[in-house]
Amino acid sequence: MKVGLLRAVGAATAVYGVAVTALPDVLARPSGLVDARGRTGVATRTSLRPVGWRDAASGLAMVLAPEGPALRTAACLRIAADFGDAALLGLTLPGRGRRRKAVAVSVGWGALSVLGLVASGGREKGEGGMGERGRKGEKREKRGRRKERRKGKGGGEVGDVGRPGVRVIRPLPVVPRRG
Repeated sequence: MKVGLLRAVGAATAVYGVAVTALPDVLARPSGLVDARGRTGVATRTSLRPVGWRDAASGLAMVLAPEGPALRTAACLRIAADFGDAALLGLTLPGRGRRRKAVAVSVGWGALSVLGLVASGGREKGEGGMGERGRKGEKREKRGRRKERRKGKGGGEVGDVGRPGVRVIRPLPVVPRRG
């Protein structure tokens, strides 16, 4: 996961969302949702403000979510919104050129979020990146696990056997019933 890319996409989306919420013309004009004089109707402004608010909230979630599952969830929400926008605006906006541009922009932003999720070189623990503890902390942790196994505290008892996420639990001994 490329955390920096996801945070940048989130920040840009949040700023854009605030702009659309405050000034719906930012989205209405390029989308062709204006009258012959280039003005945005009251109903259109009212309809676009929640879209801007959604973008502001989801973008802010990408900026503020802690690394890991929360950031992945925020990014997935953003991807769903972008690809949903591409599908809906691509089918409903007036004018073929406007529909194509809306699809290109929406898919482009969604693709950036997908790239941020699937690209390697992130900072999460276990992905070869720096993690919360950094590489030195990971090495120190592995050494500690090796020492525990040498002392007989690992292998078969409840505990880590040296592979992240793998735990071995020894079953309780069976005691015969009396009587």
